[in-house]
Amino acid sequence: GIIDIEPRTGILYINGSLDWETQQVHKLQVESLDESGERVKGPYAVTIHVEDVNDNPPEFNQTKYYGVVRQNSRPGKPFMYVHATDRDDPTTLHAQLSYSILHHFPNPYAEMLFQIDNATGAISPSSSYLDPQKQDNFILVVSVKDMAGTTANAFTSSVDVSITVKESLWKAPPTIYIKENSTQVHPVNISKVQSNEPDVIYGIFEKEKLPRLPFSISENGDIYVTQPLDREEKDAYTFYVVSKDNTGELVEKPLQIHIIVEDINDNPPVCQQDLTIIEVQENEIGGSSIGTVFATDMDQEDSLNSRLHFQIQSQEPEFPTNNLFYIQQDTGTLQLTGRSLSKRESAKYFLKVLVTDPQFETICNVEVHVIDINDQIPIFNNSDYGSVTLAEDIPIGSLILEIEATDGDEPATGSSLIIYQVKEGDPNNTFIIETDSETNRGFIRINKALDFETMPVYNLVINATNPEPLVEGVKYNASSLTKLKVSVTNVDEPPAFRMPFYETEVSEDIPVNTLVMTVEAYDPEGDSVRYSLEGDVRKWLRIDSATGQVYTASPLDRETEEIYRIKVVVSELIGYGLIFKSEALLTLHLRDVNDNYPQIATDYPAFFCYPVSGGERTLIQATDADEQFFYSKFTFSLADDMNARNNWEISKFNATHAYLSLKHANFEEKVYDVPIILNDNGKPPLENKVNLKVSICKCSSENSCFIEIDREHSWPTAGQAIGILLAVLIIIGAILAGVFFHMRYKEKKEKSHPKDAKDNAELNRLT
Repeated sequence: GIIDIEPRTGILYINGSLDWETQQVHKLQVESLDESGERVKGPYAVTIHVEDVNDNPPEFNQTKYYGVVRQNSRPGKPFMYVHATDRDDPTTLHAQLSYSILHHFPNPYAEMLFQIDNATGAISPSSSYLDPQKQDNFILVVSVKDMAGTTANAFTSSVDVSITVKESLWKAPPTIYIKENSTQVHPVNISKVQSNEPDVIYGIFEKEKLPRLPFSISENGDIYVTQPLDREEKDAYTFYVVSKDNTGELVEKPLQIHIIVEDINDNPPVCQQDLTIIEVQENEIGGSSIGTVFATDMDQEDSLNSRLHFQIQSQEPEFPTNNLFYIQQDTGTLQLTGRSLSKRESAKYFLKVLVTDPQFETICNVEVHVIDINDQIPIFNNSDYGSVTLAEDIPIGSLILEIEATDGDEPATGSSLIIYQVKEGDPNNTFIIETDSETNRGFIRINKALDFETMPVYNLVINATNPEPLVEGVKYNASSLTKLKVSVTNVDEPPAFRMPFYETEVSEDIPVNTLVMTVEAYDPEGDSVRYSLEGDVRKWLRIDSATGQVYTASPLDRETEEIYRIKVVVSELIGYGLIFKSEALLTLHLRDVNDNYPQIATDYPAFFCYPVSGGERTLIQATDADEQFFYSKFTFSLADDMNARNNWEISKFNATHAYLSLKHANFEEKVYDVPIILNDNGKPPLENKVNLKVSICKCSSENSCFIEIDREHSWPTAGQAIGILLAVLIIIGAILAGVFFHMRYKEKKEKSHPKDAKDNAELNRLT
């Protein structure tokens, strides 16, 4: 009864509302009847499809949702879902749903702590800020819209989602302590970790690279130690435990596991030396510390396992008593118990020291040497070694004298070794004394060069001492002193300059006979010296032979040589034609002045290709022999010449170049002289007028100028060569024709006159 038909017109009409959700298709049979009710046509099938309109709001399948999430859960990993349905046509936007979070209670952070997938309704953490200690419950208001949430008139529904935050199961265990050298059957379970998510894969990776990590983890998170550990080999381990999904992606942040290996007493004490040798002087008083016995224990430091005790087990010889020594039980320090030791009674004592820890013990051997005290002073064999005479040029290191003193203390000890020193008479340490440690002899050598003029005589006082201090009450006296007089003889030495080299700077335009500098030399003996120059190839300088004053001898030119080096020679005549000389280098730096006129560079000739059209230009360059400072900027201009100014034009390009341009096109094919004024803008400025030759010439395809060759002094052209060749051939032909006719004439004549020998000879000659 929802669909009806007008009997007379056949119009179908609707009596009520169509509902897509109730029936999507209506199928009818229609027919036409006559007045008597008989069928005229039909029946015909009519199918009516009902199109859906958005008339149903989406509905959640629960009135409220509850979810649980763990602290430190991976952001983006769903922990619950919400679901809504829409009765409208699912093939249209009417039933396409979009989820979103409207509100977030409470919200202590600026950003949402949760997110929802708008298509699936999956809810996941959006950050790692979840902490049940701060907030363990949240209410989310989740909204769902149809029309895919794209239009403003879409239907909307909402629902509350209660989320409880629980403490993370994924957390590192506290530091794990494992006793070393365990006798348990391995592997041994030592801890456990658990992921917040199910079905994860656990793994271990090292923080430090080891040959083999002695730890493993099972598929349910149990951590094992796989072998006994040795604290002395490694006392701590650190590694990471990870959880991954089936794709290999990390599910949570790695956990750091820290293992401490606990010590057990499994190492005996070890003597630091196989034999400890201690030296004791005879005069050491009772109670004095004479040395320490050192031992170590590889067990944990500062623990009872490594605490050591020391005890003297035996003493040899037991003379004069058996308890001459005492050892502190905790430090190993040896002391004398009462009386001083005497080397006459025994030169050595052998001790066995027992070193123990709570479980082990070791014997350390100690040897005590009783050494002689320094109660004897060195005594010289000679109290005066007289005098020696030395030439002042004696080489450094030369041996000049051997001296000797004796010492009554024990040989080969610090008490008997003798050290020789010059006590007086050598303020500059000119002499040095070396000691032969085996013989105690002293060798006096030259330490610095002698100089007769400075110190002609040395009166030396030499003392002999020991490196070991003397005992109380014993002092050095005159027996440990000796004397030596050293006389220095004069040796004529060459003169010397006060300075190793001389250097100065002058302007290149200074006048001749200007004083440049003064060199100074001296003769150690005070004799007069003379000066001269060597290597003055340009004859620019001269020197006063008596005073050493150097003057200019001719004009200087920096452009010829900027740095001029010569030798200054000082000489001394010592007789018999012998001369002592010394040399020094004199360097003269010439300072530039603006004394060179600017010129046009002629590297590339200026030309223009004929015929010209006017306006063409070519680049010209100015040069100057002076320093860059003086020609940093050139000025170009045409000379005050009417013809030049009518034909040419100059324009600036840069500091050293300018353009020369044609002002019109009426130029002949020839060479022009263009007068140009150049100014170098120096101090003072220099100006120069130059005639620049500019060619107007026919050019090749490469824009190169053809150069006409003087035919008068050149080789013939190809046409001329052909003409010359033809002329030569004509002349040869004429000669041959003359000979031919002459022979014919003779032949005719022979027929009428007998020929004689003369005619035959002539014929042969002509032939």
